[in-house]
Formats: sequence, structure tokens, C-alpha cells
Amino acid sequence: MTAKVIRVVLVDDHPLVLDGIRSRLEDEAGIEVVATATNGAEALACAARHHPDVMLMDVSMPVLNGFDATRQLCQQHPEIKVLILSMHDNREYILQLIQSGARGYILKDVSSEEMVKAIETVDQGGTYFSAGASQTLFSRFDEPPSPPGTGVLTRREEMVLKLLAEGRNNKEIARELDISVRTVETHRQNIKTKLNIQTAAGLVRYAIEHNLIQLS
Repeated sequence: MTAKVIRVVLVDDHPLVLDGIRSRLEDEAGIEVVATATNGAEALACAARHHPDVMLMDVSMPVLNGFDATRQLCQQHPEIKVLILSMHDNREYILQLIQSGARGYILKDVSSEEMVKAIETVDQGGTYFSAGASQTLFSRFDEPPSPPGTGVLTRREEMVLKLLAEGRNNKEIARELDISVRTVETHRQNIKTKLNIQTAAGLVRYAIEHNLIQLS
């Protein structure tokens, strides 16, 4: 049986960076760079034209930035996995991009081996954060916690929270868990009530702190 080749689109507004990444990936037998784009608008066009498995995308770009491009990509092409490759080790950036639907976040100082591992991980449906991104996420987790909620989560609620933290919407979660959208909405409200957390970023933080999202 022929091994699957992961089809990737690279998105960065610096041609030298694009050339460098392409050259780092071109020797990987299991990865094919099918197109490159220099902004989020071009990325959306590439997604419609090439239907890649993974979109490896920068954050700061002209025309349409990585935040808006990720959100639109995940809405229009939920089958495409978005992996952020950025120089910014900013916690709010990472949390916002996760909520927009990104499946991972790696910094531009990672090795080619780690970049390949990240691409393979998100292609298989997992999440991946490089060591630098993980450190940034945890750097402020020593802040005083919010007042405790009314109880611990059930196993099903943990599953719903994990999928929410990975950027899935209600319909995707319902399909994944074979439950109704209304049931997902009920679980979401119960999770917020139990944890006393009302913001999306807060739910992501909880999921990370309790190892519902796997970090590298």
C-alpha cells in the first residue's frame, strides 16, 4: 500500500521564508508542498483550488491576517487542518488562534524535524504546540484561579470541552460524538456553570491545564 502524502500549502508574506520552508520540506517523502501564498486572501484561494490537507500559516500578513484567515478557512473548509508557524510567542495570539480553529502553533525557530512532526500530528487529527509556544501558554498560569465552580466535569463534558478547545463548532462536535446539537449546547452551558468560566479563552486555558489538549 502506498503511504499517504500530506499535501501542504505554505502561507507567509516573506518570500525568503517561503523558500526556506519549502526547501526544508521538499526532502520529506511524505509531504508535498502544493502551493504557496503571501497573505490570507491568497490562502483562501489556494484552499479552494488545491484542497490541501494542512495549511501552514503565518499570523502577521497584509490584506488578510492569520487570525481572520484561520477563522474563514475553518468555516469554509473544515477538512483542512490549520497549523500556525509564527515568530510571535504571544499567549493571547495562541489562545485566539486555537479558538479560531487552528490545530497547532509552532514557532519559527523549530527544527525541520519538529515542523514535520507538527504537520503529521495535525494531519492525523491531533493538536501540536512547540516547546516555545507551550512555555508561553503556561507562563501566566500561576495567576490566582477563578472561584471554584459547582462540581467536576463528567467524562462526556470533558470530551466536549476538548473539542471546543480544539476549535470545533457545535455541529462538528455533535457529529464527532454522535449526539444532537442541542445536547452539545446543553453540555457547553453545564461546563461553563460547573467551572465558573464564561469566556472561550478561559475554557481553552482550563483544557490545557488539565491536559485535555496535548502539548509537545
